[in-house]
Amino acid sequence: MKCSLLLFLLILYKFNSIDASQKIENNEFAEFEEFDDEPQKPKIIMSPEAAQVMDSNEDQNEEEDDAVVEEDEEEFEYLNEDEFEGFDREKKPKAKSEQPPDLKIVKVPLHLHTNWDSFYMEILMLAGLGAYLLNYLAGKTKNQKLAQAWLKSHKQLLEENFSVIGDDGTTMEATNTGLMKEAENIYSLWCSGRTCCEGMLVTIKMLKRQDLLSTISRMFRPATDQIFVKVIMDDSDMDNFVFCLSHKRSITKLQKDHADLSNFCPEKKSCEKFLIPSHFQMLSECSEVTAFILDSKVTAVLKKYEGAVEYLHFSDQYAGVKQPEDSTTTKVPETQKVLIFCFNVTDSGFTSPKDMDHMKPLLQMVFYCMDKIKRFRLSKEAKLKADKNRQKVLELYQKATHSQRSEAAQNRKEEKRRAEKEKIMNEDDPDKQRKLEEKNLKKEAKRKQPKMKRMKIKAI
Repeated sequence: MKCSLLLFLLILYKFNSIDASQKIENNEFAEFEEFDDEPQKPKIIMSPEAAQVMDSNEDQNEEEDDAVVEEDEEEFEYLNEDEFEGFDREKKPKAKSEQPPDLKIVKVPLHLHTNWDSFYMEILMLAGLGAYLLNYLAGKTKNQKLAQAWLKSHKQLLEENFSVIGDDGTTMEATNTGLMKEAENIYSLWCSGRTCCEGMLVTIKMLKRQDLLSTISRMFRPATDQIFVKVIMDDSDMDNFVFCLSHKRSITKLQKDHADLSNFCPEKKSCEKFLIPSHFQMLSECSEVTAFILDSKVTAVLKKYEGAVEYLHFSDQYAGVKQPEDSTTTKVPETQKVLIFCFNVTDSGFTSPKDMDHMKPLLQMVFYCMDKIKRFRLSKEAKLKADKNRQKVLELYQKATHSQRSEAAQNRKEEKRRAEKEKIMNEDDPDKQRKLEEKNLKKEAKRKQPKMKRMKIKAI
């Protein structure tokens, strides 16, 4: 009885569980029915102002929700990451709600035309160029006036002694007054047509007033205008001697730069016994020449114009300024018989012919020395001594030039041998190269052999 009752209850329980599961499977919308069973929330009554605030907050939340963009990774699976540089799958676009970075506002400078402090370098450069231009025009005009003033003051004296005054055919530019313009501060005048000389070249070398830098440097190192007078004497109208009278400040430089003074007048001598100012020194080859040139008239001019006379240089072996030691000269330089005078223009402010008249006695001394040198002749002893000195200097120069010539010839031989060796090395044909080497060795052996003299003996 009990067993049958238990069996009946089990069968009944099984049938009930099957019916319940079938009901759940047949009701597909059963999971949504749970939401319907939730209790409804109570309605909240609020004021109109609060309702507007709530609506605005809800609108803002909706905008933020709309701004968020969700990317589907499956949407870009067909793209190849290697083909697109900078492609980042994990990178998502930023939301609009993020604030932009702060912008820095740069201060714009004032307009350039009103800010002159920025152009002080340009203003200084323009001012310097303007000063240089004005100084150039003023200096050029002043130098030209000074040269013309000297010529107008001395033109009558030059016309009395020379028949031709003007161009020598070698200068660059000529002015209306006859002066040749070699530079902005250098003018020259050639005079010819006089006895005892081939001609006279007057060079007026003034300060570089057109150069602003030279003008500034003269404030610290004063200088003066100079007039050079070079008289080329005839060979028969001047004897063989070398003489120089100069200021102490320039005599060392003259002796160093001129070969005739350094070769024939090695010792400096004082001028005290000739009653000449103490700041003069002289270089003389022969004492006879010194006593003859420094007579009473010349010493009077030297005393009166001691500041205007820079130096006197008389020489029969004048060859110009000495060449530098590095230069190779294989010829004996050509010499001239010259009288060179250098005068200082003591007052450069004079620009009128009347103001330049104070320098006329210096030019008259030039003509006096020309006539005096024409009449002078050395004694036999002094002439023999002068000839020996010139022969000795010539031999020394020939030895120096001979060593230079031999050195140049040796260099040429070495270059020729080097060229022959290069020719042998560059030859492609081995047989021809061997023949050239043998030929070259024969030449070397022949060159090294001692030279033998042949003597002919006549048969008896």
